[in-house]
Amino acid sequence: MYHQPDDCKPPEYGIETASACHEPRPQPRSTVSSGKSADPPIGLTWLGNAKVLVIDDARCFGRELEGLFHSLGCSSHLVDDIDGLAQSFSGDAEPWQVVFAGSELGRDNLLKVAEMAAQFSERLPVFLVAEDCSDENSLDAANVIGRLNWPVTLEHLADLMVRAEGFTGQSPDLVTPTWRGAAQPAVSTATRQVEAMVNKVAATTATVLILGESGVGKEVVARRIHDLSPRCDRPFVPINCGAIPEDLLESELFGHEKGAFTGAISARRGRFEMAEGGTLFLDEIGDMSLPMQVKILRVLQERSFEPVGSNRTIRCDVRILAATHRDLEARIAEGMFREDLFYRLNVFPIEIAPLRARVDDIPMLVNELTRRLQQERRGQVRLSANAVSALAFFDWPGNVRELANLIERLAILFPGGVVDVRNLPEKIRVPAEQAWAQMDQSEPLCDETDADAPTPQAVVREVVLPPGGVDLKAYLAELETGLIEQALKESDGVVARAADLLQLRRTTLVEKLRKYGLARDQAVSSN
Repeated sequence: MYHQPDDCKPPEYGIETASACHEPRPQPRSTVSSGKSADPPIGLTWLGNAKVLVIDDARCFGRELEGLFHSLGCSSHLVDDIDGLAQSFSGDAEPWQVVFAGSELGRDNLLKVAEMAAQFSERLPVFLVAEDCSDENSLDAANVIGRLNWPVTLEHLADLMVRAEGFTGQSPDLVTPTWRGAAQPAVSTATRQVEAMVNKVAATTATVLILGESGVGKEVVARRIHDLSPRCDRPFVPINCGAIPEDLLESELFGHEKGAFTGAISARRGRFEMAEGGTLFLDEIGDMSLPMQVKILRVLQERSFEPVGSNRTIRCDVRILAATHRDLEARIAEGMFREDLFYRLNVFPIEIAPLRARVDDIPMLVNELTRRLQQERRGQVRLSANAVSALAFFDWPGNVRELANLIERLAILFPGGVVDVRNLPEKIRVPAEQAWAQMDQSEPLCDETDADAPTPQAVVREVVLPPGGVDLKAYLAELETGLIEQALKESDGVVARAADLLQLRRTTLVEKLRKYGLARDQAVSSN
């Protein structure tokens, strides 16, 4: 039986709360049309993409639990005895990621479940399901990491999944709008565009060049491409080309034979050989020396290489993803980067916008960063809605990496607490306070009315639905943005007057300015 508390309330904007319920009561399995929850609760994003195995010999909870997992978007399978479990752990079994076992199996059988799960994968977590909350059902098994009380609440299930995620060592990527299709949705247009490009190129073997400032998450995008590709079950091997000295980079990439140079006391495989069948991520390739660029170009052309100190040629099947924060075309003009290598790499370019250009993603990132801190046992902190809103007025020269550092610092300064605007560092707090102060300025409104002014009904023109339909949400957002811009222009950027023209409360208009990213460009600079 599934149970949801009566006092469940939606979380405040931009706040991660362990106790908040984000999910409506799941419907019976027959009514779930998509198999994916439209807005999975924070803490269940990992489960939303997992393959779950349920064993229930008494049939007390199995069907309902399977239906709940289905409504959360994950793939689940129900077995009713140890023999069925053994078959599920056979050689051609699914790659199970979590096991739920009913306590009615008895201690001996539960120990068998734990042993079989450990043999299948030493990092496969097992949870016991029990109705009696006072019954601890403790087992001396390292992979039995918790108990799911029956009836189930989403809060408890989410807490267990954070534990399971840490036990398996798997985590959603930091700035990925979705994690293998089942995490928090992207907010900003720029991030949605990157996600769309990633989804298109992932299934191909095309070389991808990822561009963007330091700290925007280029490696995260590269891992996302690999995870969505047919090579996802093969290695993803990253290497920072700018962090390794030039005389060692060739050995790191191609490997070396014993005695190839001083200190080469044994043979070593290079990154190309390690990534065989998978993906090699060449980070900061713009900092690579010209001699090494020639050798990389040869590998891209011939799909073969020779280890240092060897004359044997090794064929390789590796997909290349490259990234840089530098302007490669400018480097070409300066003679610092080979033009032929640039065109080899630039098959499918993806440019990631800096965080200041996609501030709508900040609440999502704050939630993800606070969740990961808690999961990794590195602290816990929450941000008030005003604090999250204030972050949008900072330029973030360090991008997402700088935001992550801020969240970790706040977790150290305010462990388990709620951070408000006054608790933010001065360099972040002051721009927001200045912007809000300018928004609050208003001028006396003229009491005179223009008798010839058009009525609201006259402003709305007749709209004809196109034959192919229309994205109503996007259309209304564009219409609303246009009217807000006009109102700001008419009022010389004074928010109070613009709100009066739009017949809105000033605070409502301020929220809309932040929502559409107009606050800084329209209201503040025009005031």
